[in-house]
Amino acid sequence: MTRIFALLVTVIATAIALANDELPPNESDEPESFDIEPAPLIQNRPGEQLSPVAAAGDVDVARLEKTLERAKKNASGAERLCKIGVLAKMEVEQRALKVVRVESDLANAQVARAKAELVAQESQLAAGESTKGELEAAKAAVAQLTEAAQIAAAKRERAELDAAEANVRRQEKLLHLGSAHKSDVNRAQEKLAELKAPKN
Repeated sequence: MTRIFALLVTVIATAIALANDELPPNESDEPESFDIEPAPLIQNRPGEQLSPVAAAGDVDVARLEKTLERAKKNASGAERLCKIGVLAKMEVEQRALKVVRVESDLANAQVARAKAELVAQESQLAAGESTKGELEAAKAAVAQLTEAAQIAAAKRERAELDAAEANVRRQEKLLHLGSAHKSDVNRAQEKLAELKAPKN
């Protein structure tokens, strides 16, 4: 009996010793961090500064344009995937709604960038570095982009309202089938009421 106990203690001690030899010690300050850390990203360098207008506006617009392309790509094949049973109809609707939302965000970002460029044109005109024609062109661009942003916002509002109405109908059907709760229907109706409420 003591031999079996001694053998068991020896095996456990050997396993612990091997585990300590194989794993390097955790040298980080955080107790649960991984030993393998990703390489640090290159931060902005002083010599590679973006222009003041490009710093916020262009980066945001470029990011939104990429997001819009991805959303359009995801939404384009969704109807076919729904027909063959891979996606639910709700997922197709959500993908289409995301496209409309990103288009609206992109239009707003373009307006903000155009307004920043207009302010820069005004300061350049005051300094004598720009002409009135360039300032008028910047004002026209702001007006055009503002109109496009208003159209996109109206389209977004309509799409969100349609999605909320479809969700209420879906939740009511699920409630009749016994797959949803009354609270789900109430939540969907509250969301619809919020969207229908007049904006200040």
